[in-house]
Amino acid sequence: MRWILAFHIIFMVTWFAGLFYLPRLFVYHAMSEDTISHDRFCTMERKLYFGIMAPGMILTILFGLWLMLGYGFHGAWLNIKLSLVAVLVAYHLYCGKLMQDFHSGKNQHSHIFFRWFNEFPVILLIAIVLLAVLKPS
Repeated sequence: MRWILAFHIIFMVTWFAGLFYLPRLFVYHAMSEDTISHDRFCTMERKLYFGIMAPGMILTILFGLWLMLGYGFHGAWLNIKLSLVAVLVAYHLYCGKLMQDFHSGKNQHSHIFFRWFNEFPVILLIAIVLLAVLKPS
């Protein structure tokens, strides 16, 4: 089971790396004004979202479910953690919508919005890790 936990953590780190970096790309994309920059950001965002973030999310969830089956975790802390993971999945999917808005020229948010938007997964990361490590009853 330690191997499963190790892979769960590895893919969680991969997923969070993308969740931290994609909104940062959105900051710079929102500030860009030329076609070359727009096209470059579209390519970077697409590759990050589909090549790193989506596989990281899927594998994090799969290994997390495997851990739950193996250890038989239960308790209020797990329900809260799973709820926060569901919020994180919604954030991930919303990032995909924002990416599509950029790619189709429909972005309506400023770089300042994306600077604040970028902070949300930090709060979730702190809460999820504390719940997983401390397992409060």
